[in-house]
Amino acid sequence: MKAGSGLSISKVTWLWYAIALVVIGLDQWSKAAVSASLQYGEPVVFTSFFNFTLLHNYGAAFSFLSDAGGWQRWFFGIIAAVVSSVLVVWIARIEAHKRWEPLALALILGGAIGNLYDRVVLGYVVDFIVFHYEEHAWPAFNIADMAISGGAMMLIIDLFWIKSSEKDAQQSH
Repeated sequence: MKAGSGLSISKVTWLWYAIALVVIGLDQWSKAAVSASLQYGEPVVFTSFFNFTLLHNYGAAFSFLSDAGGWQRWFFGIIAAVVSSVLVVWIARIEAHKRWEPLALALILGGAIGNLYDRVVLGYVVDFIVFHYEEHAWPAFNIADMAISGGAMMLIIDLFWIKSSEKDAQQSH
């Protein structure tokens, strides 16, 4: 299949897009379930270090700029839309035999779109997963954030270990 830009989209590329859709689906399902069943700001404790607490994040990661007056909703939305567009093209251009890099990008894409949906439709991102130790808590996050973080870690591993080992293998031949 040819896109308007002449970009050929392979069957394996559609697999990466499907993985992104699964991330979006899991993210939105979990946020809807938590929003329907929890009271805002009231923790549901699972262990001494882990709970679900329904929170609304009006800012970016770690609630950065959450009290900036509303302009950040559209600013972060535009950034997420641009990044998502770039990721769609990047995934389509990756060589078909590669697995690690496109999987990482699919996770990031799914997470970015999951949070973008919240930001555009709700005006905030639904967060609910909380880890803490005594009075010190990690900022609340969600499935989309986990996908983005996991995908970013995979890209770093790809950059520093997988690509360097591929270069070493090519140089030894």
